[in-house]
Amino acid sequence: MGEADVTEDVLGTGTQRRRELREFLMSRRARISPAEAGLPDGGARRRTPGLRREEVAVLAGVGASWYQWLEQGRDISVSPQVLDAVARVLRLSNTERRHLYTLAGLNPPAPEVAPADRDMCDGLRRLIDTWMPYPAHIMDPYYNCVMYNDAASVVLGMRPENTQNCIVDFFTDPLYRGRSRTWEGNARTVVAQFRASCAAAPDDEGFHEVLARLTEVSEEFARLWEERDIEDAGQIRKELDHPLVGLLAVESTAMKVPVRPDLTIVLHTPLPEANTAAKLEWLASPEGRRGSMYPVAG
Repeated sequence: MGEADVTEDVLGTGTQRRRELREFLMSRRARISPAEAGLPDGGARRRTPGLRREEVAVLAGVGASWYQWLEQGRDISVSPQVLDAVARVLRLSNTERRHLYTLAGLNPPAPEVAPADRDMCDGLRRLIDTWMPYPAHIMDPYYNCVMYNDAASVVLGMRPENTQNCIVDFFTDPLYRGRSRTWEGNARTVVAQFRASCAAAPDDEGFHEVLARLTEVSEEFARLWEERDIEDAGQIRKELDHPLVGLLAVESTAMKVPVRPDLTIVLHTPLPEANTAAKLEWLASPEGRRGSMYPVAG
């Protein structure tokens, strides 16, 4: 089922969508007082709270009749520029702005991080620490590692002296590669998923820099990149030979937090084989921690 089908399921027919658009705009308009919008209220009592339609139109730089038709849910042509102007006047959050696009029948803009949601590091740290004794880490859009838990260090070999870029380390870290039984098969998937991330932001210099770096340091990456496979992030099976406990079979799952679309949380779950769960628990125990104290973590 495509995005349009999902939207239609939620919002119903086009008539229902336009009705939702009308109710949404009216409710957002009612929240903004003239003073908040920088308009004089004249001291007169208003029959309805918030801004009038004509005032929204003036502040957004659109015709009063056009805005009235928009709020009435008429089937009119709209542009992203005009919707952004209306969203600015109505002080819509990023989520509300995307909702406005959907109700108006346009593809919503890419999610953005709201200022109030930027400082989530403490909560995300609690999340991946609670995932112990299983490995977990968090990446930014360019696969730079933002944080990882102790199990990711012990099992996957994540450590400060790495490049701290997950895809660069995948291809260049001898410790991880030496442990991974599934490296060759997973390499194709990792590159295909990275291509999907790059394709979603073709003009982003951050992706260009990582791509140039990878092409320079890894001929294997360059060869796989030229095959042009593309996949969305999902689940990857990993088999690792750990020096203390032997075979570990885990499944990594990439997850997004809607309010932080710039971050990807990667959780590793033990598969029901090779006694993996018990081995991971032992590695996180005091005895296991003592046994894993090598010059290089892991």
